[in-house]
Amino acid sequence: METQKNEFFTRNSELSIEFSKYVLEHPEMDDVLTEETVVVFLPQFDAELTDFNLKMAKEIESEGGRVLYVKVKQMAPKIASRLVGVEVGGRDGVSP
Repeated sequence: METQKNEFFTRNSELSIEFSKYVLEHPEMDDVLTEETVVVFLPQFDAELTDFNLKMAKEIESEGGRVLYVKVKQMAPKIASRLVGVEVGGRDGVSP
């Protein structure tokens, strides 16, 4: 069971990272996101995670918490970094 919870945490983390990017591109989201609101993802492509998240959300609501449900139809494939011409080095210079 603990391994499964870790798996759900990893999958929710990936959704959270992508949602953060979405929020940065959609400033109107500031109107619905508050410090008191808990974001719960309902990925339509992952029934198992959706069920887990719905149970968690009901628990939060039963304790008086506010939940913002985010339905996700799909996720695009991962892409490589968009950084170009990266040079990495220490304080005194850049490594070859």
